[in-house]
Amino acid sequence: MTLSGKTLFISGASRGIGLAIALRAAADGANVALIAKTAEPHPKLEGTVYTAAAAIEAAGGQALAIVGDIRSEESVVAAVAAAVERFGGIDICVNNASAIDLRGTEALDMKRYDLMQDINTRGTFTVTKACVPHLKTAENPHILTLSPPIGLKPQWLGPHIAYTIAKYGMSLCALGFAEEFREAGIASNALWPRTLIATAAVKNLLGGDAAMARARKPEIYADAAYTILTRPSRECTGNTYLCEDVLAEEGITDLSSYAYVEGADLQVDLFVDHV
Repeated sequence: MTLSGKTLFISGASRGIGLAIALRAAADGANVALIAKTAEPHPKLEGTVYTAAAAIEAAGGQALAIVGDIRSEESVVAAVAAAVERFGGIDICVNNASAIDLRGTEALDMKRYDLMQDINTRGTFTVTKACVPHLKTAENPHILTLSPPIGLKPQWLGPHIAYTIAKYGMSLCALGFAEEFREAGIASNALWPRTLIATAAVKNLLGGDAAMARARKPEIYADAAYTILTRPSRECTGNTYLCEDVLAEEGITDLSSYAYVEGADLQVDLFVDHV
């Protein structure tokens, strides 16, 4: 099974992991509708929704760039309608958009708290809600949410509880959708990396170039996502996967080509116990 002719609706895919997933699908000739806020270049963030669309088309896919905010239900509904009008339907919903702030309770202002909840958990719910009517009529429909396995160890709760709530909320959505739409044949899974991924968030918030040197390329996320999205939806649902485990299931155990810096010691990501 491939993604040829499939239509993906991806939130926040103007750069990083979301764009990598879009490019992997585009290599099959997929259609990609991407909603993101970045219409103009940002001094600290590479790419816009338009440069992402150009890259998708250069990779072999068809793209629809939509400037929108997933915190707004009206914006999401309009974006989904535009995708359906352009491509005739939606086969796959990828909840990639996410905000991060690792400050503790006393240091975190409520504006940032609300931003994380609105983008991460509420945004995942809003985007999925708008896509579901179209997924119900698709062949092999999938929802993929980029969020971690849920664990209650103190190290994931104490230092940054607000961010943990927001990311676990996404995972709860993924697991809840799997049960709610199981009879409709819509798969819903969460996917998370075992190690850091070289993205703008890692560089800007988690340690700069030193953190990037201990990360893997976004392509490992894209290849794992592709593997899930090409599995039969009725047989692959209700999981919180790690990227490396998904690839291992396909017999891919040599991951050295994914290293951002060859031979570097990798850093385990948040919400994961070991590399």
